[in-house]
Amino acid sequence: MRITPDIHYVEFALNDHFFDFVHDWDHKIYLTVGGYGSSKSYHVAVKLIKKLLEEKRKALVVREVFDTIRDSCYDLLMEVAEAMEVTDYITFTTSPMQIRFSNGSKIIFKGMDKPAKLKSLNGVSIVWIEECSEVKYAGFKEILGRLRHPTLSNHIILSTNPVSKSNWVYKHFFQDKSTSVKILDDEELYRKRIIVIGNTYYHHSTVDDNYFVPADYIEQLDELQQHDPDLYRVARKGRFGINGKLVFPQFEVVPYSKGLEEIRQIRNPLKKNGMDFGFVESYNALLRLVIDQDEKVLYIIWEYYSRDKVDSEIEEDIKEFKDTQELIKADCAEPKTITYFRKQGFRMQRCRKFKGSRSAYTKKVKRFKKIVCLDNCPNTISELQELTFAVDKDGNIVEDEFNIDPHTLSAIWYALDDYEVEDLKGENLRRRF
Repeated sequence: MRITPDIHYVEFALNDHFFDFVHDWDHKIYLTVGGYGSSKSYHVAVKLIKKLLEEKRKALVVREVFDTIRDSCYDLLMEVAEAMEVTDYITFTTSPMQIRFSNGSKIIFKGMDKPAKLKSLNGVSIVWIEECSEVKYAGFKEILGRLRHPTLSNHIILSTNPVSKSNWVYKHFFQDKSTSVKILDDEELYRKRIIVIGNTYYHHSTVDDNYFVPADYIEQLDELQQHDPDLYRVARKGRFGINGKLVFPQFEVVPYSKGLEEIRQIRNPLKKNGMDFGFVESYNALLRLVIDQDEKVLYIIWEYYSRDKVDSEIEEDIKEFKDTQELIKADCAEPKTITYFRKQGFRMQRCRKFKGSRSAYTKKVKRFKKIVCLDNCPNTISELQELTFAVDKDGNIVEDEFNIDPHTLSAIWYALDDYEVEDLKGENLRRRF
């Protein structure tokens, strides 16, 4: 690679797979997805420094938490600048944290955990979002909507390890099952490695693309296949999928007609309805459930899923429940909302909540031998099919926290508020409160 800052030539080696990526500036969005040690972030830093040496620009580097930037992006950019031997043209400062170039270019740093500081992208024409899967989707859309330099081309570079397919990165750039929108099959990206669709440049990499990584590091990644296949898929192969322990491994999706036929065969079907309330950040989720008590199978047969709606609008959307007088068990944290719906003629009751109820209700749902979701419930499928438990700093599972906020699971909790699932020994596990 050659760059020319102030007529001084710089020779710098790149990994072959990143050569086109570093030099390409013909697209607005660059998504770099890869496994551990693939050198994707390193080459993003090279790409950024090279561009800012060649042209006077202002770039913004973003992570979800500002305090993590110093030891990651900032230090990496400094390391790359030293390796490129261009530090004579660049000044690094820590208070404020900035990188200034002799031609007037500048790199600033911000965290999405302080959104007020991101209100203005004045003068910014390039944004690098590192570990973009950790950034909230609303934050990405905020940047996408605000990046509009009047005279220079605008670019957003996103770098990440592949995470769950329930993460917004996969839904936005590949496929969102809740909307049936499919942009790119991730398997095609794994095969072709580099793909351009519209104004988005996709780049996939693994540790095999990094000529400079030690052999023993690759051996460590290979060993993951034996004791942690999920992490092996992410870290070694750089592929999306389930990352962590599934909450409901018995969850399955069936065609609508097949599911209805199975339900018709149930001897004494038990019907339940549950609702979780949301508004701006969270969603309203109302589910119809059918329980096969003999076979211990939970069927999810219908969903209502919305956001940014007031009570009167939701009332109109779900008015069939008022007509049928079906009982809805709803989130007890919203007594005013429940009172409103009751006054409008709905049969709605508050669920129970108690200390440890999230974990207890999740365990209750896990006791079903099968959880069958009809394919007319895309949002439920999106939230629950690959739902995993959160882990603490020591890697231990947290039984009442998950990788996402699953509103449909909350609706199931409330629907089953007064129902108990027998364990495999046939013992009733009802708790007394």
